[in-house]
Amino acid sequence: MASISPRPIRRLLVANRGEIASRILISARELDIETFAVYTENDVGHTYNATHAIRLRSPASYLDISELVDIVKQHDIDAVHPGYGFLSEFAELAERMADIDVMVVGPGAENLKRTGDKLQARLLAVECDVPVLPALTEPTGKVEAVKIFAEKTGLPIMVKAIDGGGGRGIRLIRRLDDLQNLTTRAIEESPSKQVFAEKAAVDGFRHVEVQIVGNSKGNVMHLWERECSIQRRYQKIVELAPSTVAERRFVAPVIEAAVKMATKIHYRSLGTFEFLLNPASGEFYFLEINPRLQVEHTITESICAVDIVKGQLFLAQGASFDQAGLGDTIENPLQAPKMHSIQLRITAEDPEKSYSLSIGKIQSFHFPSGNGVRVDTALINGAPAVMSSEFDSVIAKLIVTARTWQDVVSKARRALQDTSITGINTNIGVLRAIVAHPDFEAGACDTQWLEAKHEELLKQARAISSSRPDPFHGLLAPQSTHSGSTAASASSTLFRKDDAWSIALSPQSVSAQASSQPHHLQLTKVRRNDFPAAFAADILFTAPGSQPQPYTIDMQSTSASAAATSSQHRQGSRSDSTHVTLPLSGKLVEVLVDIGDRVKKDDPVCVIKQMKMEIEVRSHKAGIVSWVTEAEDDEDVAEGMLAAVIEDEKAQAKL
Repeated sequence: MASISPRPIRRLLVANRGEIASRILISARELDIETFAVYTENDVGHTYNATHAIRLRSPASYLDISELVDIVKQHDIDAVHPGYGFLSEFAELAERMADIDVMVVGPGAENLKRTGDKLQARLLAVECDVPVLPALTEPTGKVEAVKIFAEKTGLPIMVKAIDGGGGRGIRLIRRLDDLQNLTTRAIEESPSKQVFAEKAAVDGFRHVEVQIVGNSKGNVMHLWERECSIQRRYQKIVELAPSTVAERRFVAPVIEAAVKMATKIHYRSLGTFEFLLNPASGEFYFLEINPRLQVEHTITESICAVDIVKGQLFLAQGASFDQAGLGDTIENPLQAPKMHSIQLRITAEDPEKSYSLSIGKIQSFHFPSGNGVRVDTALINGAPAVMSSEFDSVIAKLIVTARTWQDVVSKARRALQDTSITGINTNIGVLRAIVAHPDFEAGACDTQWLEAKHEELLKQARAISSSRPDPFHGLLAPQSTHSGSTAASASSTLFRKDDAWSIALSPQSVSAQASSQPHHLQLTKVRRNDFPAAFAADILFTAPGSQPQPYTIDMQSTSASAAATSSQHRQGSRSDSTHVTLPLSGKLVEVLVDIGDRVKKDDPVCVIKQMKMEIEVRSHKAGIVSWVTEAEDDEDVAEGMLAAVIEDEKAQAKL
């Protein structure tokens, strides 16, 4: 069976996790649909919103179509919502589910094949006379093909996985010296191991995208545009709607191009058509199509006063735009919407370490409230929340909405002041610096702005953090001495209230069997868990023949991180200039150097993968490699592990 015709949904499986699973489950419940959530160990917050919760075999199960097919069969489920990421752009999921008469909420297999592949989407733009950049239009897995294109077209170029997503498989190449390594990384991040390349339009351009909605009758409408220019590694950090481009006459053709392309293929359900726009000249180019619900759909909901997810569920059941609550939202693209909205992605990342993932347990959190403030998150008080390298780093999305741009910026600043997360590193400090920057207030940030201002923003984030007053004026006992992006590296070791241990203590001077006495230790309150860097708790300790006695443990100052403690590999030293040390945890993809190799400053030494993103660890100096790690490819490696030792050539010659 190729597809499922629109029909009522009885039982819906949300094949996703985190805040987007919570978001979809909430709208489905409001439509009285019986809901099923899936989860893995220590990642359960989103199940709070579901009627039923089903444990998956492993985190990899989110990408296992066969396992999902088994689940829907076992539970008589008739519809699946894939959310975003994972399998949301896989035509195979829609086809496999259709074979067993299960609907996948989304554009359908045919639309996915035409739009999810970046080259196919580009061909659609060409058919519709929408401007595109010069490109290598044949997919390739060979670096040489990309090099030939670069030499012919000139730099800079952008290399893109034809089936990438979430910033994966994309590399900007400004120097031919970097082409080999960067293209290889893009190929490796592509599910199909295929990429293409196009001339890069980066300097001065804004990233503008249009929210498209299509119904089962072939009708298409837009819900205005969003601007997503503040990015790092092609992953959006801050999104806003509508665009801050001053000239609506430059924005209108972008919206019209998106509608034209969507109409051409009778696009169904939700989709985002993305473009690069020069705010000074009006020059614009088609970029790609995301044939699914977008992370930043929240700000479109805010400026249009609609529930897009609920509308999508209505449309999947055959509703008209009016019945889906979308019928009166079409406006003239030359006139901007009356509301302004900003979304700030709060992530478990350390901006001080090139946004490396912060792994560990979230100990406490506080989110803002007030008029025009919305928080989308799966965090639930009392439920375990552990950030791992298996999943996306988004913890929450903070959405603020107001009538004017000035008011929404002020509201964003206040809301971020009222936001805190302890136990892991986050990007909250950098977000505060972004919304406080004059360029942001002026609406003047292009796609290169964040990287260009990175050091300035880090400095401002530190200043803001150090000047923040105690919000409770000392009236509450602190749970942690850290907050926001200044939090210490957190422990992945879980300790909870009422955890208890029986302990055998034996003097070393006599036989353990003869002298071992049972003791008992119980945690009554965990005050701080940055183990092994720091750990504080209230305990009850019971010695043999005595009553329980209350104590407070306050452990400080250890020389190892939690990740490094669990590593069996040699650790690097910051004080040793010859050491190339891993700045983040993840999986080792490959070591790129061998003993005896000569390397230049900034040459890649090894590649680490976090959440399917491959990150090169580069040498900070030139020299000769005298030692490399024995860690194996695809092995979990810890922040602080020594990757290589690089000696100065003169020092090596004396050996």
